[in-house]
Amino acid sequence: MVNFKNLIALVITSLAALSVVAVAIDSTWYDAHATFYGDIGGDETMQGACGYGDLFKQGYGLNTAALSTALFNKGLTCGACFEIYCNSPQWCKKGSITITATNFCPPSDKPSTAGGWCNPPLQHFDLSEKMFLQIAEYKAGIVPVKYRRVLCSKQGGVQFQIGGNPNWLLVLPFNVAGAGDIVDMKVKGSSTGWMQMTRNWGQKWQSSAAYGGQSLSFQVTTSDRKTIWFNDVVPPNWSSGQTYQGKLNF
Repeated sequence: MVNFKNLIALVITSLAALSVVAVAIDSTWYDAHATFYGDIGGDETMQGACGYGDLFKQGYGLNTAALSTALFNKGLTCGACFEIYCNSPQWCKKGSITITATNFCPPSDKPSTAGGWCNPPLQHFDLSEKMFLQIAEYKAGIVPVKYRRVLCSKQGGVQFQIGGNPNWLLVLPFNVAGAGDIVDMKVKGSSTGWMQMTRNWGQKWQSSAAYGGQSLSFQVTTSDRKTIWFNDVVPPNWSSGQTYQGKLNF
């Protein structure tokens, strides 16, 4: 006789497993290596060259990595997501992880084969310790991996952290789903037309104009050329240091 409780539990478990399957942008698996930095708490992984801050508050947690020069692409890859699995029979654990690119692993004066893992042209992921331990043994230190670009899965709408001042706007968009990496932004004040923004560094975008006392709208385009308009997402009484959440995501 069928045990319906067990059957229902199996269905729920299967659906949960399906919900976390990564959706590939590029189905090709590429070769790279992975290490980790910081400790299990991940304090050293906060902030970083993409411009993000507290990765826990911003929704990324420790599912993150610093990328080598070849992958970082001068910050253009910030916010992109990758699926990674270990490719060493000696040290690997089963399964894969999905991470968001939030930092840069700089080149070293050490040889590429003796500690300079992030030297060009090497493709390398410096993971949080938590992520590394999901795919490999701690004592391995460095392992060969396979990786591919996947769609980012995020909760809630895109968020915008406002910086600068009334005459110079600096915006950090984060919690970006879909392709994850932003290639173009425009801003519109309630008293202006649409104005092109330029990348300042990482995923921080800027515009030099007087926006004080105006509500702000953003046009955001990701690397797969999808565009969303976030109309009046920032209220007129905005101030530097505040974060505002849109209702939409990719």
